Amino acid sequence: MKIKQMKRKKNLIYIGLFVFLLIFNNVQAQQEAYSLKVKNESKINYLLYEPESIEVDVPLLVFLHGGGEGGNDIERVKKNGPPKRIEEGKEFPFYVLSPQNPHEKEFWDDRIVMELVDETVQKYKIDKSRIYLAGLSRGGYGTWRLAMNNSDKFAAMIVVCAASSPTVYARWIKDIPVWIFHGEKDETVPVSESIKMADALKAQGANIKLTLYPDAGHDAWTETFNNDAVYEWLLEHSK
Repeated sequence: MKIKQMKRKKNLIYIGLFVFLLIFNNVQAQQEAYSLKVKNESKINYLLYEPESIEVDVPLLVFLHGGGEGGNDIERVKKNGPPKRIEEGKEFPFYVLSPQNPHEKEFWDDRIVMELVDETVQKYKIDKSRIYLAGLSRGGYGTWRLAMNNSDKFAAMIVVCAASSPTVYARWIKDIPVWIFHGEKDETVPVSESIKMADALKAQGANIKLTLYPDAGHDAWTETFNNDAVYEWLLEHSK
């Protein structure tokens, strides 16, 4: 009982800090570009945002971009999602790790991404019980794979218009709270993909939320990642 109370208190502290930053954010937030040589001798580029004044371990948000931001130009990753918000001056009370898929026309390699996540967790003051996952479109499919192959790592996840939904493996992530977003007018990825995944997770008794935007097409991510309630929801969860 005491452990649950302590976790809840810690969650409230993070949420309170997030609200504080919303009100008193006068500092230009920054994210730095890096690269990591992984075990198979390939290289992955990434952005890392580090919150100000770190005195204790803080959460980590791992963000996977969509198909249009892959390649070798790291500036592309700043086009959407949390990296875009950071470039606009948004302050977060947690680290934001935004890798770049080196392949413009291939899916994410979740093994390489997880190697980068592990490296980041070891190097920085990160709360291992509060590692969150988010992705959009092709990166949304990447979040499903990453979570399914590492279900013990993530405290909660955001999935936006995922390019595919592996419903047969929903049971592998039934213990991870998930919030799914999709535009009902999406002509790139049918909204039925997200609905099927939400139903599969519900059948497993998962903590699942589904938000459909009636007038949105494939770009369901702008409204999602501009919504501060999304980040507050993440911060409510811990392993």
